Amino acid sequence: MNRKVVVITGGAHGIGKATKEAFEAEGAIVEVIDAAEGDHYVGDISKKEVLEAFAEYVIQKHGHVDVLINDAPPVMQGIEECSYETFSYALAVGVTAAFYLTKLFMEHFSEGASVINLSSSRDRMSMPQTESYTAAKGGIAALTHALAVSLAGRVRVNSISPGWIETGDEIWQGPDALQQPVGRVGNPMDIAHMILFLCSEKAGFITGENICIDGGMTRQMIYHGEHGWSKAE
Repeated sequence: MNRKVVVITGGAHGIGKATKEAFEAEGAIVEVIDAAEGDHYVGDISKKEVLEAFAEYVIQKHGHVDVLINDAPPVMQGIEECSYETFSYALAVGVTAAFYLTKLFMEHFSEGASVINLSSSRDRMSMPQTESYTAAKGGIAALTHALAVSLAGRVRVNSISPGWIETGDEIWQGPDALQQPVGRVGNPMDIAHMILFLCSEKAGFITGENICIDGGMTRQMIYHGEHGWSKAE
């Protein structure tokens, strides 16, 4: 990744920050946009004019893009409290921004470029009152294979669906860890390592895929009364 130009949305914290640091450790040049204040491009990616200004900034500074990582997380609200405006905002951050940035960079991607979209295991399973987040994550997973086909031969496009990833300092033990087949909660580097792989030449035959990294949680069948599982009345 030496001297590769990498763009990350939502790169100021969590998975995005870990990914930024992982690419920088490999010698990449990383440009981050995030709504949080910091030593990066600050902006609200739900806004068309912000995306256009950021894309222009990157192209004028570097001339091309090797990797685009769409990681900015949408707000999570459920059908009981989520307004039309909040739902639309979640889709703008979680889906529209990924589409539009890819479009803005389309003529500037270098040979062998990659786009990585961050979805979630919630693209295939849900908890109550999570509609805005789940819709955005399902949308970006579907957008991934559409872009992969449209950009075939020019850019590889893949998505990752993380499961439970601890982005703070909390140590999870007992049932919280053991309910996952690998026996632990994930960490941001579990995702960053896969992003690095998917953007490398080693993954040159992979495009249009969604890879779920969740410690096996979505593969585990649960029946009341079996294998220690119990649902309260």
